[in-house]
Amino acid sequence: MKKNLKAYKTIGEVAEILELVSTRDRKNTHTIRYWENEFKQIKPIIINKRRHYDEKNIDLLKKIKFLLKDKGMTISGVKKHLNEDFFNIDGKENQTINALNLRFKLNKINKLVKNLKTSNGKKNTR
Repeated sequence: MKKNLKAYKTIGEVAEILELVSTRDRKNTHTIRYWENEFKQIKPIIINKRRHYDEKNIDLLKKIKFLLKDKGMTISGVKKHLNEDFFNIDGKENQTINALNLRFKLNKINKLVKNLKTSNGKKNTR
């Protein structure tokens, strides 16, 4: 039976998701624990001395991995970036705000296009 996608993930599962695997096909869970010490925004729930990560933490870890490994940023650079951008991480709240903002902009563009069409139609009839 598969776990619910919204369920908490263990540190081993998160290492698999992030593809943190050593040359001997061992999960690099120590990397996640190190990042946890470096980045205070990562807050797993600890149950029976085991770390469990929710989607918010996993998304944050993905962002950290991307910035460190793909973009080549330093730990201090990523810390600075996260501190500046911490509230702009695309969480549910920001997705809702972004969707409403996008809908508003689309409606505004739609009205402008309609106005242009009607004003062009009036010019052509004269």
